Amino acid sequence: MSTTRYVHVYTGDGKGKTTAALGLALRAVGAGWKVFIAQFGKAMVSSELEALRRFSDLITIRRYGQPEAQPSVGCCSQQDAIEHGLAECKEALVSGEFSLVILDEANLGPMLGLFPAQRLIELLDARAPQVELVITGRYAHPSVLARADLVTEMRELKHYYQHGVLARTGIEK
Repeated sequence: MSTTRYVHVYTGDGKGKTTAALGLALRAVGAGWKVFIAQFGKAMVSSELEALRRFSDLITIRRYGQPEAQPSVGCCSQQDAIEHGLAECKEALVSGEFSLVILDEANLGPMLGLFPAQRLIELLDARAPQVELVITGRYAHPSVLARADLVTEMRELKHYYQHGVLARTGIEK
């Protein structure tokens, strides 16, 4: 049995990047692994959060930098939240506590100007050898793609959204 752990990137304009990462998290939990999931820029409450809470003994989930969030009195700015998130991700990658770390939508960070691609590379470099890492999101930076061991590009061929079907509970949210 191989104990080598790899870096996965799920990118592209098609549906399924987060879904694939969460499927991998479910498989990891089934194997008794502890999982850390960081979601960047996701403000919408979705059914996956309720499901993940049921595995709170094995899955830790954090959310950082929701685009609609406005800082309130006594609250940090969105940029501070992103910086805090990146620091927590690094800790998860080096602590030895987690076997799988998922950085959901982190590929969008550099494209949206939330943080430079070099910050993702630094996380890759910090990763302990016993940690499997998954980075999802459109627009994966070429330097991240070059460092990944597995790259999957989701490509949209057809989507019912184009016919006015909005995100449905239990499927897209």
